[in-house]
Amino acid sequence: MAWETSSNRQKVEVVVIGAGLSGVAAAITLRRAGVEGVVVLEKSGRLGGTWRDSTYPGCGCDVPSMLYEYSFAPHPWSRSFAGRSEILDYLERTAALHGADEAIRYGTEVLSARWEPNTHRWRVETTAGTYTARAVIAATGPWHRPRVPDVPGLDAFPGTSFHSARWNHDADLTGRRVAVVGTGASTVQFLPEIQPVAAHLDVFQSTPPWVLPRPDYPLSPGLHRFLGRRPAARRALRALHHWTQEAIGVPLRHPRLLRPLETAARLHLRASVPDRDLRRALTPDHRLGGRRLITSDTYYPALTRPNVRLHATRVTAVEGSHVVGADGTRAHADVIVLATGYHVGEIPLAQRLHGTDGIPLATTWAGDRRAYLGTNVSGYPNLFLLVGPNLLTGTTAVPTVLEAQLRYVTAALTHLRTSGYAALDVKPAAEEAHQEALREALRTTVYNSGGASGYYFGLPGVNTFSWPWSTARLVKRLDAFTPDAYTWTLPGRLPAQTRNARHSLLGDTAHEARPGTDSGSGAEK
Repeated sequence: MAWETSSNRQKVEVVVIGAGLSGVAAAITLRRAGVEGVVVLEKSGRLGGTWRDSTYPGCGCDVPSMLYEYSFAPHPWSRSFAGRSEILDYLERTAALHGADEAIRYGTEVLSARWEPNTHRWRVETTAGTYTARAVIAATGPWHRPRVPDVPGLDAFPGTSFHSARWNHDADLTGRRVAVVGTGASTVQFLPEIQPVAAHLDVFQSTPPWVLPRPDYPLSPGLHRFLGRRPAARRALRALHHWTQEAIGVPLRHPRLLRPLETAARLHLRASVPDRDLRRALTPDHRLGGRRLITSDTYYPALTRPNVRLHATRVTAVEGSHVVGADGTRAHADVIVLATGYHVGEIPLAQRLHGTDGIPLATTWAGDRRAYLGTNVSGYPNLFLLVGPNLLTGTTAVPTVLEAQLRYVTAALTHLRTSGYAALDVKPAAEEAHQEALREALRTTVYNSGGASGYYFGLPGVNTFSWPWSTARLVKRLDAFTPDAYTWTLPGRLPAQTRNARHSLLGDTAHEARPGTDSGSGAEK
């Protein structure tokens, strides 16, 4: 890659935005596929994404460790559910081992990315100069911007307040009165860690989560030596974890089968919380899976400690040093921790991505955040979203989805290079057919019908998070790139229809797509 001195632009093949789990995987996958001229733009000074930014006590993975790794980079995890520091170390080591770190440009924030129809390239303006690229891969992930509630008086709170996703390690909680706002996945992890040191904890809960037992245990070096000598045994153990997660996912898609899981969660609550009134306050009023699934063996016991009080009410105001609940509860606090989650699925970068008509993706998504197979948006040629809308479930490990999606992206880029096209753009009809199939399938899942709202709904009344079918179906769908779902543009030409073809990733992705008979609306069947 060389600087064009006449325009001070750096011309590359692919710009990847973000160096978290997705961005690192993209750099490695493209490198392994022989794609040269890949740069990863990272605004921070360190890779890691949410694992870099989320530093709250007890932060860790909520799926088995063996599933939270790249298939090409197995790791001897220290526990069955890895902690944040081990995951971050794994990402850094893997990036270095596979040369992905060489592609990362740290301290480089994307200011805007615009599709230039005349050149069929993206112009990417950054704080460190301008890039032009054949393709852009947005790898900023669905857990990016913390959701900070608009609570009257919070800005005038005389003590210390911060969001759990941006933990303030300068705030010593020892002997302090701490108010925790929210009882989602983060609270379940950090509450047991801060309970022993705080003088008093007031926990404000607007909606109680379902909490299942967590089979967390150390993985001994002896076990890893055994698995290292027997790769087939490790694959089998990993498969066991995968299919266990898949089995849990079945009743989430068919709520009539939820009763056994809900019974297990109620028994877990009963065994962990002796007090009947506290159990009643912790009992959800929605179906299991209607919100994010949570596992823990330490959260419920922490709530029973003498220095912890649960308030089953939402916070409506902060008055001086007091946190006020909707039921009139007043709790004096020295520190307020906002554990109110993220704007899940929102891509802040969407305001900076401009398509064929110069319209920001955020504007296109204002009423319905959609993408064909969670990857492409009509009107934004050669743009690929990693872990985009409606690609995850309540049980699927992100790396599984990510690797399947990157195989799809690699096939698309390969087809561009080998077939002589300058650009691809998903057809509006294919995007709409896929979206209609999603809506219909989601209608009967617990994600949409479970009596809860919030986590999966990135827009009012619109589930922008969930894939309504099995992970196996998702992987199979992404393992078959369908050129007919796209409009293809030749260099110097208007968009042209591609011939009927279907490129299966089961074959060699470096070859041109083979003729086929698929008419290719792209709708799920």
